This record gives sequence, structure tokens and C-alpha cells, in this order.
Amino acid sequence: MSRIKLTLATAYYDRTVPIFDGRVPIEGCDITWIALSPEETFHRAFGYREFDIAELSLSSHTLTTARGDAPYVGIPAFPSRVFRHSGVYIRTDRGITRPEDLKGKTIGLPEYQQTANVWIRGILSDEHGVNVSDVAWRTGGLDEAGRAERTAIVLPDTVDIKPIPRDRTLSQLLESGELDAVFSPRAPSCFDRKAPHIDRLFPDYAGVEEDYFARTKIFPIMHLIGIKRELAEQHPWLPVSVYKAFLKAKEIALQELGLIGHPTAMLPWCVSEQRRTRDLMGQDYWNYGLEGDRHTIDAFLRYSREQHLSSRVVDPKELFAASALDLSKN
Repeated sequence: MSRIKLTLATAYYDRTVPIFDGRVPIEGCDITWIALSPEETFHRAFGYREFDIAELSLSSHTLTTARGDAPYVGIPAFPSRVFRHSGVYIRTDRGITRPEDLKGKTIGLPEYQQTANVWIRGILSDEHGVNVSDVAWRTGGLDEAGRAERTAIVLPDTVDIKPIPRDRTLSQLLESGELDAVFSPRAPSCFDRKAPHIDRLFPDYAGVEEDYFARTKIFPIMHLIGIKRELAEQHPWLPVSVYKAFLKAKEIALQELGLIGHPTAMLPWCVSEQRRTRDLMGQDYWNYGLEGDRHTIDAFLRYSREQHLSSRVVDPKELFAASALDLSKN
């Protein structure tokens, strides 16, 4: 049987490299890998459907699934998982000393639908009573002017949201004082330059995130892997073959991270850090699959609806190919 030729676009991660360097093949496929930043992959995948298999924003995949026009069907492999308390940047001269102080403020976002910001807003709502209607939202490029939502969203009038001028950036407006805060997975350049009056809301974000996990057992999922819907329909075996490859690649990455004789990462104590992480979060702390992480996905889907992104509460199983949720067992 001839192999099918497919394109695969993800960021360059330790948990994807074994697929791209050939150690882990995808059964029945010849893969052309395109290494891109998540932002570029999402823009091209949701806007133009350029890739056969792609890293996807969990948020954008959720809202397109809810309205019935999702271009990709997902598999429960999550190449990006990040705690997001680090992503709240504030002006220190606005009386913002705790999360509750964000009420009534004007906050910049690269995109309202951005997965990281759905998590930040959800956490602020659940734990600190800061709801989406309590804040004025302003959207635009973080350090490059002209960014817009990658797929259309419709928000109610109760959400105060406007784009910033197309020739300005969020970092510029935060530094000038025209914004009180910015929520972003990437640090704005004014923070990196140590501009006056700019800091994180949670300077000790790692400690705050460890406490959050200890209480909630949630390790936020940012991205999943998607396969063009028409390809999955044409080749029903494809979702499981892709998922098995990502599972194997993650297994190799975890093994290599634990090599103390010749560390694979340029961190002197990466092995001890992995052990500490497993003590805190469990052996399979970077879990793939639905059932082991259903509480995390359920929380995100609730946030998406509460924040008026999803038109309805999505059933988690709708996000994924059914076959990828029911792998065979020995």
C-alpha cells in the first residue's frame, strides 16, 4: 500500500522532535515537517487551512467546534501545557497589588480568544471574583502592530472590548500608561527592558502556580494536535496513527530529560528538577489523553462558555476523533 504524503506544522519541542528526526514514524505516512511558532501556525491553519496536521489553539478549536465549522479534528496530544500566572503584567503605579485590584482597569490582550488568556481570566474569575465584565479589554499586537483575532468571535455588549490603533502595540501602551495591565503568554518588550513601573502581578509566579496545582490538580492545556477533517474522513486510520506517534515521541522526550550522564537540556539540574516535578505532579505529569485530564478540559470548556467565546458548552469528546479516545490494549 502506498504511503500518503502529509504536512505537519508544530513548534520545535523536545516532545515533537522524535517524529521529525525520523525516530518515530507516523504509520502509513511520509511527513514534511514545517517548524513554526504557534502564532504563525494558528494564523495559517485557521485562516487558510494550509497544513494537513497542525498544532492548534485549544481555544480556537473549541469555539469553532461549538459553532460547527472546525476545520480540524483533534487528537488528545497536548504539545503545549503552561501555568499562566506568569502572564499578568501590570503597571505598579495603579494600585494593583492583588488580583482583585484589576477590577475597573483597562487591560490589553493580543487576542481575546487566546488560550492563555482564557485560562488567566478563568482563574481570576474562579479564585478572585474578577469577571470579564469587570474589565475594559483592548486587543492588538504585543510588540508588532496590527494583530487581530485569528478566527471570528462575537461578544455581547456586556464585554467592553475594542482594538487598539493599528499602528500601536500593547507594550507601547503599557509603557506609556494608556493600559493598566497586559495579559500575554509572552513578556512585553517593556518588561524585558525593565521599563519603569512595569512588573508581573505575581513576581513569584512559580510558587503561586505550584500552590494552584496542589489545590486544583489542573495543569493548563494550551494546544492540541489537529488533522484536517476531510483527511480524517478519507483515512479513518489516520487519527490513531498520528496519536500513537505523538505518544511515543513524548515518551522518548521524558526519558531523555532524565539522562543524568549526558543531559539533553542546557540546565545543570534538569534531572533533579524532573524528579521534583514528578514528586509534585505525578509520574506522567505531562499527560496525554482525555480521561486522565478530563477535569482540566472541563474547566477550560466552562471558561470558554462563561467568557462568551463558545456558543454553548462543548462536550469534551466533541474536540477529538472518537478512535483516538479508544486505543486498543494488550
